[in-house]
Amino acid sequence: MDIILMTCLKTFVGFTVLLIVTRLLGKKQIGQMTFFTYITGIAMGNIAAELAVHKDVTLPAGITGLILWTLFTFIVEYISLKSGKARVILDGEPTIVIRKGVIQEKAMGQMRLNMDDLTMLLRNNNVFSIQDIDYAIMEPNGKLSVLKKPLQENVTKGDMQIQAQSRLYMPTEIIVDGRVIMKNLREVGLTQAWLNDQLHSFGINDEKEVLLAELQSDGNLFVEKKAAERGS
Repeated sequence: MDIILMTCLKTFVGFTVLLIVTRLLGKKQIGQMTFFTYITGIAMGNIAAELAVHKDVTLPAGITGLILWTLFTFIVEYISLKSGKARVILDGEPTIVIRKGVIQEKAMGQMRLNMDDLTMLLRNNNVFSIQDIDYAIMEPNGKLSVLKKPLQENVTKGDMQIQAQSRLYMPTEIIVDGRVIMKNLREVGLTQAWLNDQLHSFGINDEKEVLLAELQSDGNLFVEKKAAERGS
């Protein structure tokens, strides 16, 4: 019983510390994952798991390991932020794998990237023929950035000299599953009174009847009622 209680305690503490640590490290761990951040995430998860299930790893030792690993990660990220040379060493730098439509075999060899990998990455960018590509750059996080040849690029309103209307708002969720998101409402500079007027124009007297209400870029409100309300 003592072992079970200690395991529960260590698991809870390790989980809590790991949650706090990942929040402190920020979204770069996922959104801009490099080899270093990938290894860091695995190591932290492994430390937390060892703390939870291995009786030889004491609670103070496991927490100390997590905190120290986090501290070292902060130090490395700070150095990377302040020094361009260190950033190249720690994170790597972009590598051109297609230049002016020509595949750079030497660069691909250095990155251990084969043709199957390259074509897969191109397809992930909605490109199915290499001859459509002007430049392709492998980013430090393993993603491929693609610049198409001018004839293959999407036509914009500017190309067609069509006057585009400026957006009044960024499309924003105002009501989700019957609950008003007051933070979003305040950020777009609107009030509860405005929202109530908009809902009344749809014949809605209570926001709980709404599955989703989204402010559109032109200032109009898109409203989707809950299924029960649509059927009534």
